[in-house]
Amino acid sequence: MSSARAVLLATILVMTFVGAGRAEKKYDPGASDTSIKIGSTMPYSGPNSAFAVVGRAEAAYFKMINDQGGINGRKIDYISYDDSYSPPKTVEQVRRLERYLTYLTR
Repeated sequence: MSSARAVLLATILVMTFVGAGRAEKKYDPGASDTSIKIGSTMPYSGPNSAFAVVGRAEAAYFKMINDQGGINGRKIDYISYDDSYSPPKTVEQVRRLERYLTYLTR
C-alpha cells in the first residue's frame, strides 16, 4: 500500500513542479517545451519481481496522460530500468539514467 502512495505522491509532485517550471522557460535536464523525461528503477526480475507491477502501472499511467495530451502540452517520456532488487545493480541503473539525461542536455 505504501508503494502506491509513494507513486501517487511522486506523480503529484512532478505535476506541481512542471506547472511552476513552465512560467520560467528555464528547464532542468530532461525537460523541454515539448517533453518531460522521468526515470526510475524497478525490480522487474529477481526476488521481488512481484513489485514490477508498480513500474508497469506507472508506465500505463504516463501513457494515459500522454494520450490525453500530456501535461500542459508536454509528453512524458518514462524510462524504467530493471534493478533486480539488487543494490549494486540499482546504483548501476541510476547512473545509466543519469548518463542518459546528461546526454540529452548536450
